Amino acid sequence: MRNIPQTDFVARRTPFYIPGWKAATELIEALRELHRYRHLLRAWTVRQIKVRYKQSLLGGLWAIVQPLSITIVFSIIFSFFVKVPTGGVPYIIFYYSGLLPWTFFATSVTMGANSLVSNPNIITKIYCPREILPLSAVFATLLDFLVASLVYVALGFIYQISVGPSLILLPFLVIIQFFFTASVALVLAALNVFYRDIRFVVPLALQIYMYATPLIYPVSTLPQSIRPFYMLNPMASLLHSYRLILVYNTWPDPVHLGSALLITIVVTLASYAFFTKAAKKFADLI
Repeated sequence: MRNIPQTDFVARRTPFYIPGWKAATELIEALRELHRYRHLLRAWTVRQIKVRYKQSLLGGLWAIVQPLSITIVFSIIFSFFVKVPTGGVPYIIFYYSGLLPWTFFATSVTMGANSLVSNPNIITKIYCPREILPLSAVFATLLDFLVASLVYVALGFIYQISVGPSLILLPFLVIIQFFFTASVALVLAALNVFYRDIRFVVPLALQIYMYATPLIYPVSTLPQSIRPFYMLNPMASLLHSYRLILVYNTWPDPVHLGSALLITIVVTLASYAFFTKAAKKFADLI
């Protein structure tokens, strides 16, 4: 019998072991499998949307009521009690433009992290690409994001916020954020199967992470020396770029946007490879 080094044996027992070429072929095959089951992804996304607002009085209006109510509260606090410089822009506009993408990220990650452990029957009794569950949570939250965006359009008319040519980059920002959000959701969903503490860690981590993004304060308040490192955070670059386009009618910094894109590509590939590797053990653990 061939002697296998202990380190190699331990690595092969964990979902983190990713041999180069084999991992690449497995990743491509997983993407093809996901494409073959795209109808199931679409159906499960619709189900997620229906279940979320089932037997609620306001239904889909909660996608508007929640961020708008939070925005109003924060606008009162940071406009009258704690002054935050916004460059002359009403704080309700400043905050809501950042809250929209942040809510999309935070809600998607929370729902995606719990998507596998909340549906054990699907994991153990039905064959399908496991990533459909966390991805459908992200797609369902994307609809909320688009609906809540209508409120910003209304606020823009009320406060006469103008937009310019930089608006053409808005879909590009949404695409980058979607892939980054989906990547985080996939990793946390997989880890939640192995370590159930993740469901307690996620809300706390999101609260801490929120302060590492320019949601309630502008980037201009940060010391110049730490801004290059701060903007390596994809969500910080994205929120700042959203605000530059929607509030200040200017172009995002190409360096910041480029770094967000590059980091998102790397994170997406790594997270999907990790998820497909870990998915082989889900049925035994759930």
